[in-house]
Amino acid sequence: MIEQLKTPRPDHVGHRRRLREKFFKAGSDGLHDYETLELLLTFVIPRIDTKPLAKRLIQKFGSFARVLDASLEKLREVEGMGNYACSLFPILKSSMELYLSEGMKQADALNSPEAVIRYCRVILEGEKNEIFLVLYLSSKNRVIGIERLSEGTIDHAPVYPRRIIEGALKANAAGIIFVHNHPSGDPAPSPQDKSLTQEIAATAKPLGIAVHDHLIIGKGGYFSFRASGLIGFKQETISNGI
Repeated sequence: MIEQLKTPRPDHVGHRRRLREKFFKAGSDGLHDYETLELLLTFVIPRIDTKPLAKRLIQKFGSFARVLDASLEKLREVEGMGNYACSLFPILKSSMELYLSEGMKQADALNSPEAVIRYCRVILEGEKNEIFLVLYLSSKNRVIGIERLSEGTIDHAPVYPRRIIEGALKANAAGIIFVHNHPSGDPAPSPQDKSLTQEIAATAKPLGIAVHDHLIIGKGGYFSFRASGLIGFKQETISNGI
């Protein structure tokens, strides 16, 4: 009787198993950025070692977050990134947005602003153009609606106070938080940001709608008008990321 020979498993099979075990033991904190990408890529790229591709992605874009922020066109420029692999990261980022939005809607947006800030940073921090969001709040400071109001050039998004108030009335909101990003990276408010904040607050006040905060998202940090005493009561200044 001829003994049947066993086909040896490729090296990457055992490596994938060890990588998964490493993740479940220590979480993402126990992995390098490229290892997290490598693990994610195993779900859409079978039968090959995904480590070289993960390292190429980090080399091209600079960090895990920037890979998730990259456009499909830029992802396709990386050798080894097919259609399935390119679709992975936009899907992952959208899932993160959904997860964080649900957590934000269950929190008190004023007394526990961390959930709001985490959500806004995921949405805006990697954007190349300036984007303006409005969060509509209930009388109990819960987020009851989110609207992406406008998108502009790298340093300007057209915002109309009357449009914000119309949205708040339509949502039956008692208050609003508006948020925009500074693609330059510096979250410090410009004179135009301060003027716009005052204009929106003045338009909202006669209608009984409270402007609770204006958040500016930069790269790795943010600025809060409320925490800096520029809206409402003065609290400790918050200008760094959580």
